[in-house]
Amino acid sequence: MRSLTPEYLANLRYDGSQMATLRALGEYRGKQRLFIAQSPEALLSLRQVAVIESTESSNRLEGVVVPSARLKLLVAKGAAPRNRSEQEVAGYRDALALIHESANDMTFSENMVLQLHSVLYRYLPQPGGRWKAANNDIVERHPDGEMRVRFRPVAAHLTPMAMADLVSEYRAGVDRHLADPLVMVPLAILDFLCVHPFPDGNGRVARLLTLLLLYQFDYQVGRYISLERIFEESKEGYYESLEASSQGWHEAQHDARPWLDYFWGTMLAAYKEFENRVGTIERGRGAKGDRVRAEVSRRNVPFSISDIEQACPGVSRDMIRVVLRAMKSEGLIESTGKGRSAKWRPAVAAN
Repeated sequence: MRSLTPEYLANLRYDGSQMATLRALGEYRGKQRLFIAQSPEALLSLRQVAVIESTESSNRLEGVVVPSARLKLLVAKGAAPRNRSEQEVAGYRDALALIHESANDMTFSENMVLQLHSVLYRYLPQPGGRWKAANNDIVERHPDGEMRVRFRPVAAHLTPMAMADLVSEYRAGVDRHLADPLVMVPLAILDFLCVHPFPDGNGRVARLLTLLLLYQFDYQVGRYISLERIFEESKEGYYESLEASSQGWHEAQHDARPWLDYFWGTMLAAYKEFENRVGTIERGRGAKGDRVRAEVSRRNVPFSISDIEQACPGVSRDMIRVVLRAMKSEGLIESTGKGRSAKWRPAVAAN
């Protein structure tokens, strides 16, 4: 595909900041191995939270919303879906579980991509796992009803050939070490989204493929910190960088740097959060308290005790209260109410 040809890869240039980012990500991958070896209990808790956040955010980016209580039942308990939105969430849950369990055995191929889409659609009335039969422009819809075409993907009749080329060039580039894996993976995702091979579900499949391909190069942060949540939290940058890097794509005259910078920035943010949330854990008797402190410290908006309970499975409500009181006495946070409706927030500095 356009971004994965030897010629395009050979012409890519990286400035000092980009090279520093790639080095930092490589260093974080090394630290990740230490965390996995030393903090298995803490990482299990993070994985449980990340699965819920990933499923929720990836679907919410596509306008699919399920109430929090039902989402937890669907994802954490494997509940059966009741309506279309829940069917879409349950499909993503299953596809994510497949990747988490079998990533290293899932060779990147057209059939594997079709399989992911089929799993994504397994609870829906229309079948998945089929390339699009009609052209599908990527359209931006404004609140006033006006629409703008962001990008015209590959035509439907050319899609099977385009996907075969994408897979072939990605695998050849990886085998021949034509570029760093942290270049190959986001470029494969960019090309996938420019092909837009399915009638629906392209964004969700792209995010699933992101995790899968990163896992195959031992970038495991998405298991513990939801990349999909970070994509959603920075969705303006997500869509703007994709649009910027898709201009001129059909002629191979596009500039992939906006998308690469955004993608690497997302990974760096995830690894920093991973370090913050795990780096102080598993220090004997203070481990659970450190987990609560790390979780509270990363929140910039009001939160409840229940929010912290959800983010720190296995930590009792009494322990959370103890930590909150201690952080309040230290001037780090303040309460905005009492009783069950109480909220907490970062302390406002005095003038």
